[in-house]
Amino acid sequence: MTSPTKPAVASRVFNRDLKNQWPTVERTAGVHVWDSEGNKYLDATAGGSVVVNVGYSVPEILSAMNEQASRACFSASFTSSAQEELAYQIAAFAPGDLDYVRFTSGGSEANESAIKLARKYFVERGDPTKWKVIGRTRSFHGNTLGALSATGHRRRRSEYEPLLLPFSHVATPYAYRCETCTPGQTCTDHCIIELEQEILRQDPREVAAFIAEPVVGAACMGLTPPEDYWPRVRELCDQYDILLIADEVMTGMGRTGRNFGVDHWGVVPDIITSGKGIGSGYTPLGAVIARHKIWETVKNGTGEWEHGFTYGGNPLSCAVGLAVLRYVQDHDLILQADQNGEYLKRALLHEIGEHPLVGDIDGKGMHIGVELVLDRASKKPFPGETAIAKRVAGACRSRGVLVNPTFTDNADGLSGDRFGITPIFTFTRSQLDQTVETVRRALDEVLDTTAAMR
Repeated sequence: MTSPTKPAVASRVFNRDLKNQWPTVERTAGVHVWDSEGNKYLDATAGGSVVVNVGYSVPEILSAMNEQASRACFSASFTSSAQEELAYQIAAFAPGDLDYVRFTSGGSEANESAIKLARKYFVERGDPTKWKVIGRTRSFHGNTLGALSATGHRRRRSEYEPLLLPFSHVATPYAYRCETCTPGQTCTDHCIIELEQEILRQDPREVAAFIAEPVVGAACMGLTPPEDYWPRVRELCDQYDILLIADEVMTGMGRTGRNFGVDHWGVVPDIITSGKGIGSGYTPLGAVIARHKIWETVKNGTGEWEHGFTYGGNPLSCAVGLAVLRYVQDHDLILQADQNGEYLKRALLHEIGEHPLVGDIDGKGMHIGVELVLDRASKKPFPGETAIAKRVAGACRSRGVLVNPTFTDNADGLSGDRFGITPIFTFTRSQLDQTVETVRRALDEVLDTTAAMR
């Protein structure tokens, strides 16, 4: 067989960004990444999209992967001991009576499944008019069409609007940019009022679910609600017989310093979705975790949920997920994420909290977002085309630290920059210090280049 002709272009991969050359990863270990040119990076992005919670090349997880691969990687006709045990452990890990788990290949599939499960529950219960899902404006739930319909992130939705379901969206608590609160009010007050008004406008007899991220991820990294927000959302959903879906794809599995983000507020959702950290980058894995009443309603009804994905629950991914969860628990990594996250946030506030480019620092645990502004007094954002967060991330990378820029539209849907600092749980304090110092130097560098805009 003759070898194919060398391609005229650098890559045959249909990359997300076709105008910029992607670096090539050579190897990873612990909390570091090396590219093909030999450059070493401290990874404060947890794999680039907040995935790698436990670190790279952990021997216990590689061993579990190899052991399961030698036994059985896949079967669509059987369950497996790995799937059964992981479901049992996830149910114990989740709050309240979220006791039943359907596995997927990732977060988009998990949120797609949760939307369909909400509909399935009401059909089985004898309420087929309930189908609508309400989401939030600053949110991202995935790139499949159902999950994207629930998403409020304008940049990700815009080209696909004709394909999307007519789900509605309400405000996300955003204290830094709140223009609605009056004296004596909190963001919770007006957000709950808006949510209730939207439920009534849509007709509660037709609304099946409300979906939200406990702490916002890609759409506005680190955005954290007031303490009373989630309990009041829970009360409102109960009042109108609406399922509450907590999208924990990014915030779950210990990322915010608790098992799940909702645990900060003592709330038990009806459905939790998981992804990213559940497999920690070792394998594609996601999960839908449902309360007992949902499982029981389907079990006592048709007994079937006609929905699934080819690789959902495959033995290899489940064995890896089980090894990741055991490693997290055996090494107290959630406590470490909580304590180191507090240390990281304090250090950021001290070192860059008054920086001319920094408007806000928010988040919980190892899930921190930094908002960049052109003017601190007016909170004016940079124009979207400036891509200031990407410039800061590039300046950090040139210094050997990776941080995570998000889309430039968190302020008004068209402009506004944040970047994420989302380290691997096993970062040491000195590595956190290195990250903060690098961010400070990167901000100073970028500030010098924006002097003409100010």
